[in-house]
Amino acid sequence: MADIVFTRRSGWIPNVISEAGELKLTLGAGADANHDPRTFTFPIGEAHLAVIREDLARHLLLWSAVLPLCDAAGTRGRLDEDAAVALLDPILLAAPADVDALFRRIPWDRSRLIAHGADTGLLERGRVCAAMRAATETSNGKRAQEYHADRRRAERGAVLGPLDAALLRYTGRYVHGATIPKRLPDAVDPALLPEVMRVIATAEQACAGMRIGRDPRRGKRATDKGDWSRMETAVEAAVRRAHPELVDDAVRTVSILLCSEAATRSRNTPVEDDEEETARHGGDLDGSARKTALSFTDDKDVEKKWRRGGPRGAAAEFWEFVADRSAADNEVFTIEDEEMGEGIQLHFYADSIARITTLRAGDGTSEPEYRVEYGLVDGMSGYRNLVSTFARGGCAALERHGPWMSDVTEFEQARRRRRTAR
Repeated sequence: MADIVFTRRSGWIPNVISEAGELKLTLGAGADANHDPRTFTFPIGEAHLAVIREDLARHLLLWSAVLPLCDAAGTRGRLDEDAAVALLDPILLAAPADVDALFRRIPWDRSRLIAHGADTGLLERGRVCAAMRAATETSNGKRAQEYHADRRRAERGAVLGPLDAALLRYTGRYVHGATIPKRLPDAVDPALLPEVMRVIATAEQACAGMRIGRDPRRGKRATDKGDWSRMETAVEAAVRRAHPELVDDAVRTVSILLCSEAATRSRNTPVEDDEEETARHGGDLDGSARKTALSFTDDKDVEKKWRRGGPRGAAAEFWEFVADRSAADNEVFTIEDEEMGEGIQLHFYADSIARITTLRAGDGTSEPEYRVEYGLVDGMSGYRNLVSTFARGGCAALERHGPWMSDVTEFEQARRRRRTAR
């Protein structure tokens, strides 16, 4: 049975125990195959215990040097006790210059020392003993995370100024660039907060009136990449004009903040409201042409019927159908007014649309005759406008959204020209 001989207030710093009359250092590090923490021990002497009791800095330096040995043991390997014991005298009993020299030769856990208050400038110059003069028993893991985030930026050539850093802290993206941005004014130095808010105000003015709609082609919660790109471009251009001293990381985090907030608003907007907004941008049409019954089909021959008077409009019902059914192998959707003999076919894979009009109905002796005209579509916003326009006015209302091409070769050439232009 082991008895604790020495421990510090922070439970993670290695303890000294007595086991069968022998002093040992014990520490938790890593995890086993079941993700439970592993515990490692190795023998120490009385002289080592005396230094560990009295010198927090040396205690932490030893911990930092032993952790790579624990990592090397993996999920079930044994600690290399000989290597661990070999670190005791050079770290705990040697002169500071010799300790510094040792740390230039061995692997060690830099994060652990930084979290416990090490001077990062001295660490980088190889003066580990001097760096640990301000060491604390309590750990600040965020300090180590920010240090490593700054090093990653430096490797990319990005050096943050005070306002850059404040903007990243305001959005919660100082440490991890993939974090969904938030507004965290309490995370910013109060002296810098007014400057941060001026930058945010510039961004908000740049995208006032802009919105990011949903993109049912990619599922129920997806938003329109084209809308996102337009808002992002507008925000970044405005912020760079007004604040040219900001680095790219800071400008980008502001644009992502505004775009992600707009996307969230879109996801939380009822579908019918979203369609009404699209209809307003599309202009008013003759109400007498409004559709009363439509059928929706996909490329798998699944069909859904819609009739006026239901809980939602035709466009909203159609886009829900798309969100439920759209997939990589299901990218062609049709809206048909069987009574009027007209419809549109959306080709999501090609950013194109066909409007189809029945010229002559078939009978028992002949096939029906159709006029098929093709048009190019500008992303999801273009599709929304066309669907809403058709639902409110039929194929005739789509005339102003041309050009419409009946010649397939001419249409394919137009598609290729657009692809080249992009």
